[in-house]
Amino acid sequence: MTFKKNILCIGAGYVGGPTLAMIACKCPQYKVTVVDINPTRIAQWNSDDLPIFEPGLEEIIKTSRGKNLFFSTEIEKGIKEADIIFVSVNTPTKTFGAGAGMAADLQYWEKTARQIRENAGSNKIIVEKSTLPVKTALAMKRILTSTDDDIQYQVLSNPEFLAEGTAIRDLENPDRVLIGSSETPDGLKARDELVEIYANWVPKAKIITSNIWSSELSKLVSNAFLAQRISSINSVSALCEKTDADIAEVARAVGMDSRLGNKFLNASIGFGGSCFKKDILNLVYLCQSYGLEDVAEYWKGVVKINEYQKERFVLNMLSAMFNTLAGKKICLFGFAFKADTGDTRESPAIFISKRLMEEKAELIISDPKALKNAMTDLDGLEGKVSYVEDPYKAVAGCDAIAVMTEWDLYVDLDYEKIYRSMAKPCFVFDGRNILDHKRLFEMGFNVFPIGKPAKTHFN
Repeated sequence: MTFKKNILCIGAGYVGGPTLAMIACKCPQYKVTVVDINPTRIAQWNSDDLPIFEPGLEEIIKTSRGKNLFFSTEIEKGIKEADIIFVSVNTPTKTFGAGAGMAADLQYWEKTARQIRENAGSNKIIVEKSTLPVKTALAMKRILTSTDDDIQYQVLSNPEFLAEGTAIRDLENPDRVLIGSSETPDGLKARDELVEIYANWVPKAKIITSNIWSSELSKLVSNAFLAQRISSINSVSALCEKTDADIAEVARAVGMDSRLGNKFLNASIGFGGSCFKKDILNLVYLCQSYGLEDVAEYWKGVVKINEYQKERFVLNMLSAMFNTLAGKKICLFGFAFKADTGDTRESPAIFISKRLMEEKAELIISDPKALKNAMTDLDGLEGKVSYVEDPYKAVAGCDAIAVMTEWDLYVDLDYEKIYRSMAKPCFVFDGRNILDHKRLFEMGFNVFPIGKPAKTHFN
């Protein structure tokens, strides 16, 4: 079959795999290849056991794989053959040197830029898909054009706005697709080529264009604003618990204001995932780099409240359970950072697990999709921890349940059966406010929600 163009994605992770699978599904006239240096990951993409869990992903993959969607480790070959290259490599937070703990670690991104330059052989459109600091496109252009050959590169910014658990829905019906470019004739022409790809299924009104610096910054700012809302409602949840107000009622009243809306106003143990904390700290570092210390301090506060909320949850558990957790068995319902994903990166459950183990509690971790990652996250820690997928088996004999992830599974369990199997007095700490607290209390549980008065059987 003759294809209109060859599209390559370097990086087969949470962004690259699903995004390019959707492009392949919606654009059968393009050949789409996803490459990665990890042969195990590529083998999984070529199997029935995909490397990530995402509702709807398997169906999308099966639609196109082997027809116009291919997964490979042949990176150099892919670069040579490609007309358009998406760069979706990991950009974690630096753990060393200048900016450690805040700045993005761009070593993998730079290695990829050099690899493209060394193997290009013809003109390319390069699309930044990884979350990158503003002005990174300029650095990429300088690396790509640092030799004397006549190859032309146009660098575009096309940040992803996916939410894990709804990524396929987000890709199929996005709020917007943002494409940034240089405002030269060649830059605008390259931008139009990417617009043409997305226009196969995304309404033109939802495809917005900007200069490349605005596009790069928009991704960081979007995540910062979403995280800010979570930290804001969580800060109020602490006040609600002191004043006997109900955070759900406060959030409902606030969310009905059309200027604010009701999304991201659910109080919880805090945000997690690979993006929010990383992107905010990157934004903090950028502000500091430009001498904007007051702005940097403002955004630092969003992360500080998130850490505070997790620590507060542990201290509430300690206080409620008679100021000692030593030897007590606590079952964590969920370990993924959110429902409908197996991803545990920056999950609040990691911090809370470590703190509970420091208090000498015995942990039983239960999660339908994230147990393997949980084992990795807690590997090497001192203390008793076990991993049991079946929540009924996991909770038997436990003193307390702590809800970490808002899986629907945990809403529909037989809590009367669970109550009978637990040690007494038994406790529920609902870190996601998903359970029926009144009903649990009537069964005999001592119930501690987030941002609501506790329901206990103690005088």
